[in-house]
Amino acid sequence: MPFSQDHLSELNLLALFDSSSTQEGIKVHQHTADPAVVAAAERLHGKGLISQKDGGYLTPLGAEVAEHVQKTLAVLTSSTDDTVS
Repeated sequence: MPFSQDHLSELNLLALFDSSSTQEGIKVHQHTADPAVVAAAERLHGKGLISQKDGGYLTPLGAEVAEHVQKTLAVLTSSTDDTVS
């Protein structure tokens, strides 16, 4: 099953968090942010991955998922010379 646009919006939002720190959060401004980002934040909150519907902090589960997102992004954006066969 491919990622939907909603999934991609959620993954992109999770990639903005610093998964190595529980002290750093983000704020999604409801009136000025892209509606897709606002909706992604609300879905992530509903799934228990972030503390507030407008961002906040990663929950323990959210930190784990964000770490996986960041690792996946690092692999996908690395050059072929950087990967090990």
